Amino acid sequence: MITIYHLGVSQSDRVVWLMEELALPYNLEWFDRQESGMAPPEYKALHPAGTAPIIRDGDLVLSESRAIVDYIINRHGNGRLQVGVDQPNYPDYLYWMSFRDSLQGNLMLQLFLKSARPDDPAVQRAGLFANDRVDRQYAQLEDRLGQSDYLAGPEFTAADLINFFAFTTMPLFGGPGVDKLPNLSRYVQRVSQRPSYIKSMAIAGPDAKRPA
Repeated sequence: MITIYHLGVSQSDRVVWLMEELALPYNLEWFDRQESGMAPPEYKALHPAGTAPIIRDGDLVLSESRAIVDYIINRHGNGRLQVGVDQPNYPDYLYWMSFRDSLQGNLMLQLFLKSARPDDPAVQRAGLFANDRVDRQYAQLEDRLGQSDYLAGPEFTAADLINFFAFTTMPLFGGPGVDKLPNLSRYVQRVSQRPSYIKSMAIAGPDAKRPA
């Protein structure tokens, strides 16, 4: 059985969500953040990356969201929540799975620069770059979700699951909200109503508490 090492208010909540979507059994081990907001030493010791999410499956300890999602779907989920290579929207699935990495990186850069020296020309240039990239990516999301119910096509897939953190939890850290983007806002509301999402957020979402 897979063990999810869950760090409070982190991307590991998406792994709980994935397991609930696939109706797979799992163990959850909860770790609280330190007062600094950083992961505790015992969490960092689980894997050389030291960042959430981290899972264990037998002797395997695995980190990185994309690797974990692909591993669970292919090793334990019979390929569910993926788009088959013979399907016309397979390239869309690949694109939106990879989109998360670029979006997350740009959002993190944008947030970091907000706390950097605003009078530093290098910071100003980097801020212009980050803001432009984030603005264009959210415009792309808004356009895509005006054409399709979900990112990879007409059905919910892992591409939706892996990108969703940016729209729900990143705003808690100062990231952009979705209120002014009607298509993205409707999409967030629609996905948030999935029973597996509601259950997983109650277990491991930003407002969840360590089990007694």
